[in-house]
Amino acid sequence: MSNGNGNGNGNGNGLSHHHAPKNMTAVILAGGKGTRLKPFTMTIPKPLLPLGDMPILEIVIEQLVAAGISRIVLTLGHMAPVLMACIGSGERWGVKIESILEDEPLGTAGSLRAIENLSDNFLVMNADLLTTLDYEDMFDYHIRNNAFGTIGLSKREVLIDYGVVRTTSEGMLDNYIEKPTIPYSVSMGINILSKKCLKYIPPKGKFDMPDLMLAMHGAGHPVRCYETDCYWKDIGRFDDYQQASEDFVKNPSRFITKKVASHS
Repeated sequence: MSNGNGNGNGNGNGLSHHHAPKNMTAVILAGGKGTRLKPFTMTIPKPLLPLGDMPILEIVIEQLVAAGISRIVLTLGHMAPVLMACIGSGERWGVKIESILEDEPLGTAGSLRAIENLSDNFLVMNADLLTTLDYEDMFDYHIRNNAFGTIGLSKREVLIDYGVVRTTSEGMLDNYIEKPTIPYSVSMGINILSKKCLKYIPPKGKFDMPDLMLAMHGAGHPVRCYETDCYWKDIGRFDDYQQASEDFVKNPSRFITKKVASHS
């Protein structure tokens, strides 16, 4: 799936002719409580909720392995033992999977402090999303632009149910638009970082990805935005979870290889 800024050349299922650099690490943030999806998440960690009969996290892992990732680190908190028991150490995917336990929430960037031997450029993403992002193309974009950080962006629109009036500083009418649709870009919860970012993460306390990106930007380092028109669904609310499940069941091979889809 090509992206909105003309830099994509993948085929829409996370696979393309190029691969991530060898020894690339992917950090998957899987420590959230999933409070908006209760009561499901009272007994099952959100990353293990099924889309059809395949857990969300397993779909993500399949995609990352197909993209050439050689090492995956899971940051865990809520119901960590259940996640570790279900995912294991990666043998069935032919990839090394490690787990980092957080005694308290460290934020989406603060958890990186505890990870040793990160690759020069590495992926950080949420565990609870379904996408057809071409990961390899995003890696290429990040490296080609010598970025300290690259933020994956998805296009969204919001309908304003009112007539929007713009005025001048003198109180005169400037413009009047009835129920406009406003386009905007949102973070997909998928980022690529240079190892150089680590010095901008404070040694203690909670620190989130927006804090890190803004800190690097404020220091004058390049932070790129990778806009894409691929499928992306954040599975944070019941309606989104239901829609993602329907979309996956309808066409699993859209998201993962046909070989894997045939087993689901």
